[in-house]
Amino acid sequence: MATNRGGVAGDILRSFIERIERLEEEKRGIAEDIREVYAEAKAAGFEPKIMRQVIRIRRLERHEREEQEALLDLYLHAVEGGASPASE
Repeated sequence: MATNRGGVAGDILRSFIERIERLEEEKRGIAEDIREVYAEAKAAGFEPKIMRQVIRIRRLERHEREEQEALLDLYLHAVEGGASPASE
């Protein structure tokens, strides 16, 4: 039976904490695997920084991506006084 102290069921809480700890450990392992893939890609001549940007962009919905691209173009146009990379 759960140990109650101050209205908290100790066994249930401990179970949640232990599950979170296991998941955090798995997350660390996956993060290391991802770092290794980026290292392999870099060794093959790819730029990890750009790959991260591509992955971030691919997560977006189409309309979100189009909106961000339009805003980026607008901001570059405003900052650079009329010339944007898309028009070069």
